[in-house]
Amino acid sequence: MARLIQLREALQEGMSEEMRRDENVFLMGEEVAQYNGAYKVSKGMLDEFGPRRVIDTPIAELGFAGIGVGAAMNGLRPIVEFMTWNFAVLAFDQIVNNAAKTLAQSAGDFHCPIVFRGPSGAAGQLAQQHSQTFESWLGNCPGLKVVSCIDPADAKGLLKSAIRDDDPVCMMESEMLYGHKGEVPEGEYTVPIGLAAVRHYGTDVTIVSFNKMVLEAMKAAEELEGMGISAEVIDLRTIRPLDYATVVESVKKTNRLVVVDESWPMFGVSAEIAYEIQKYAFDYLDAPVTRVNSADTSLPYAPAFVEEYLPNPAKIIKAVKEVMYV
Repeated sequence: MARLIQLREALQEGMSEEMRRDENVFLMGEEVAQYNGAYKVSKGMLDEFGPRRVIDTPIAELGFAGIGVGAAMNGLRPIVEFMTWNFAVLAFDQIVNNAAKTLAQSAGDFHCPIVFRGPSGAAGQLAQQHSQTFESWLGNCPGLKVVSCIDPADAKGLLKSAIRDDDPVCMMESEMLYGHKGEVPEGEYTVPIGLAAVRHYGTDVTIVSFNKMVLEAMKAAEELEGMGISAEVIDLRTIRPLDYATVVESVKKTNRLVVVDESWPMFGVSAEIAYEIQKYAFDYLDAPVTRVNSADTSLPYAPAFVEEYLPNPAKIIKAVKEVMYV
C-alpha cells in the first residue's frame, strides 16, 4: 500500500529508517536539529535520535564537511546536509579531494561512506549565487556518485541506497519541490543507484531530463500529445553512473532525442548524453540530438528574465518540433 506524502517527508523517512537500522548513521548540518531543517526535512529527528546523532553545525561548510569525511573514514556513516549546494562550493576540497579520492588513493583498501545532500538549481528569485545546478560539476569527478531526483518514492529509495553505499554519494534535491507530493510505498524498500525511470511512454521522440526539469518535460509531453506527437520521457534519477542503456533503448524506438537540463549548456550533462547517444545509437537517429538548457549566463533576479533563462515546456516543444521536422 502507498501513501501520498511530500518529498521532504519521504526524505525524512529514508534517513530515519536508516538511522534506526544502523547506529553508525548520523545527520549533521546547519539548522538540522533544533530548527528541524531549513526545509523541515529533518522534522522530529532530534526528538527521536538525540543531539549525538542529529547535530547542528556552525555556518562553516568546509569545516563540517571535513568532520563528516573524517567520521566516514573511521567507520561511521554521516549524512551531511547543505542548506544549498551553492554553499557547498566552500566544501569542495573535502568532497572532491578527500571523499572522492579515498578509494583510489588507498588502492581499494579504504572507503568513505558519506552522503552529501541538499537542494540544487533555481528556486525563485534567489539570483546568481543561490541558483546554480551542480550535477555537471560533481558528475565530472571520478569517485563520486551523483543522484538527482524529486519523485518522493524514488528519492526515499535512492537516499537509503546512498546511505548504505560504501563510497561518497552526492544527492541533489530541489528547494522548490520539497512540498511536491507522490505515492510512497509502505515498508522497507530501496531504489538502486544508476537506473533511470521511464515516466511517460511514447514512440515519436525521447525526452531525457532529471530533477525538476522532469516536470517541465512531462508538461511538454502532455501538450505534444494534443499535437499528435508521442513523447517518451525518461527521468535519469542518477547522473553518475548514468544509465545510458535505458536512453539508447528508447532512442532505438523513437529515433529522436531531446535532452532537457537546467545546467548551463557548456560541458554539462546534456552535452555528455548527446555525445554518448550519437556514438552508440547514431544509426538509429533520424535527426541530430537537441538540447534545452538554461541560458549561458548567471541567473538574473528579475522574474521576467528568470522565465527567459530557464527551460520550460514551450522551449521543449520547440526543440521537439525541430527534431521532428515539423
